[in-house]
Amino acid sequence: MRAFAQTERFLSEVQSRKLRPAYVFVGDEVFFRNRCREAILEHLVPSDLRDFSLFEFDLAETDLAEILDRARTPSLMAPFQVFFVRGVKNLFGRGSNEEKLAAIEEYCNDPNPAAVLIFVADHISIPADARRMELTDKERYERIRETMGQYCGIIELARVEEGEAARWIDQYCTTLGVKIDSDAARELVDALGGDMMMISNELEKLLLYVGEKKRITLGDVETMVLAAKQRSLYELTDAISAKDRVRALSVLDAILTTSEGDEAAIGHLYMLAKTFRQMLVILERNVRDQRMLWAALWQGFRVPPFAAEDIIRQARRYKSKRELTKALRLIAKTDLALRSNPPNKRLVLEKLVLDLTAEPKAEIPGWSQEELPV
Repeated sequence: MRAFAQTERFLSEVQSRKLRPAYVFVGDEVFFRNRCREAILEHLVPSDLRDFSLFEFDLAETDLAEILDRARTPSLMAPFQVFFVRGVKNLFGRGSNEEKLAAIEEYCNDPNPAAVLIFVADHISIPADARRMELTDKERYERIRETMGQYCGIIELARVEEGEAARWIDQYCTTLGVKIDSDAARELVDALGGDMMMISNELEKLLLYVGEKKRITLGDVETMVLAAKQRSLYELTDAISAKDRVRALSVLDAILTTSEGDEAAIGHLYMLAKTFRQMLVILERNVRDQRMLWAALWQGFRVPPFAAEDIIRQARRYKSKRELTKALRLIAKTDLALRSNPPNKRLVLEKLVLDLTAEPKAEIPGWSQEELPV
């Protein structure tokens, strides 16, 4: 499975301790990043020495020179040190960045053999089909490959194709002695848009749900996943598209009440963004029925069969592509707000719903939407 190959290669290097001085994790797929992190903790960082072995930095807050100096200094308390460094985009900001990149290269040429640097470039999104990568992400990735790729190991944390995700589900269940029906695995992947973090979380819940039965059926998935997640999502977008603010906030409250963990808010926002992108395609291609819908949406971007009529109806409530584009911009701003670790993620999502359910301003001839007086 191609999407898993690079992660498996890194895990092998960690287990054998044949590590390069530094790596760059490129991509925002949390599932693979967590797998790599767990392997590092298991094989390189003893639990009783974690305070002396594991360090977290952000280049937006800590100077690169300080981080490299810490990495060069052997620890008197721990046999090995791991440095996770976020904010890689700060290495490629405005102005000259050659000095920073040269400092990393210099360290990699003469590293501390008892340390490893992990640079996290999670500002880049890599789709399952690399040909569909956004131009901005592609340019950022190429800059990293052309510079840091010369002396750091590059590990792609990309989204997975639907078939790969379904095969992983089957293999994982097999290792636990659980049988999962093929249609159940496909439905789980379709329902969660191929997001491996969400798939793995929901699969763990399903395994607990089936218990001694040792078999996961399509009915189990529909009961535990679709009913609680996908159907609620389309209820939310139905209320938003109808500009029913009270109902939208009520549905959002129900979704958040049943969610678990910090990743849930971003996961819900990802699914909401995907639904609005699907509606934009539906409006652009003037989709009017399910047959046209399957032709308009490509594999990995399709909606569950139960939601086909709903999403067509919801998309047609929008009068122009501009409305949907504005909604996607609002969602993008909310994504940035959530990733900045706000004190209350619920309030951030509630504000988004309020903005999305606001009635569009009437356009005045000769004025653009952005130029309308307040």
